[in-house]
Amino acid sequence: MRKYLKLLSMIAIATVFSCGGNDKKKEETGYGKKAPAKVEKKVAASQRIELTNKGVGPITSITLGAEIDQDMAAHGKDVYAKMCTACHKADKKFIGPAPTGILERRTPEWVMNMILNPEQMVKEDPLAKDLLMEFNGAPMANQHLTEEEARAVLEYFRTLK
Repeated sequence: MRKYLKLLSMIAIATVFSCGGNDKKKEETGYGKKAPAKVEKKVAASQRIELTNKGVGPITSITLGAEIDQDMAAHGKDVYAKMCTACHKADKKFIGPAPTGILERRTPEWVMNMILNPEQMVKEDPLAKDLLMEFNGAPMANQHLTEEEARAVLEYFRTLK
């Protein structure tokens, strides 16, 4: 009977120790693991909002009128149709990003500098570098637009909602 009680006691003690709170063992086996820390989703460069970056280039300040200049926007639409539609679609991603809503995500200066100075922007502007990577390393071609033409394209972009 004593042997039976000793054996039963040893089994009970062994059971308590084998099931007891060794958290390290639980983590190693996967049982009782803590949930992994939340991983922030990285926002695509084309969707990122950066309204302080003016980019790199000749444009340092632009004042947009309260109303859209319809004549300038019409001229910008023509320039865009001739020079930009090979890579950009107004409302969807293509070879390059869609310009619809661009002024909700970028400063007017940044947009104009990207149009006028894409090579230097891709070399020196972090956002332009990220866009280059997002769009499979396809750099924006310099169309050699004048500041007036680029400003007209910007005005056209204001009409895209």
